[in-house]
Amino acid sequence: MVPFPESFKEILVMHVNDMKVSGATHLFESSWKKLYTDRGIRKILQRYATAAGLTKTISPHKLRHFLFTWLKKQGLDDAMIQPYSGHASRQSLEIYL
Repeated sequence: MVPFPESFKEILVMHVNDMKVSGATHLFESSWKKLYTDRGIRKILQRYATAAGLTKTISPHKLRHFLFTWLKKQGLDDAMIQPYSGHASRQSLEIYL
């Protein structure tokens, strides 16, 4: 499950349609029609981090950690966050407190 605002739905539908037209096999794939590798995702994330002026390196895991920490600070209950986290139990979310 991936939580996203309702306003994003139209953009996602347009992307799915574009991918179908281009003959894509996957929802997100490289210009070579291949799945993104872990390294490729890290390079893309670093490019955006640099463009945003971030001086520290960021990894997908750090981004995930930031999201769950932010959700906790927004007052979301663990029961709401846990299904999205992939953690087997709510106790696993304690690291985000």
